Amino acid sequence: MTSTDRSDARPRTRPSAMRRVRAVGLALLVVAAARELAKPSATRTWHGTLGPVPYDLRRPTLARLRERVWNHDDPRLITPRVFGVGWTLNLARLVGGRRRAGGAGSGPAQKVPGTF
Repeated sequence: MTSTDRSDARPRTRPSAMRRVRAVGLALLVVAAARELAKPSATRTWHGTLGPVPYDLRRPTLARLRERVWNHDDPRLITPRVFGVGWTLNLARLVGGRRRAGGAGSGPAQKVPGTF
């Protein structure tokens, strides 16, 4: 084969990395749902792990959203998703800083240097 023959060949089409990640996520979601549906209804929790990958198929709540997405007290940057399979970022850890021990409204607000 010459180099011109190779250029005439039909190019291979490969799925993008994002498409592969979505396919794996969808497969894990199906496996998680099947695992829960295989249990007797009294023992279904609708959350757990598939190997190291967490899943949560319960209806999302505001409390769980705060616990996983904006939790100053959780030392983890990456936490289980509020709904679905995989992880999400704890934005409070990403932004940095910790709340004061007394919490909001426990005393006079202090000016942080470099803020308005």
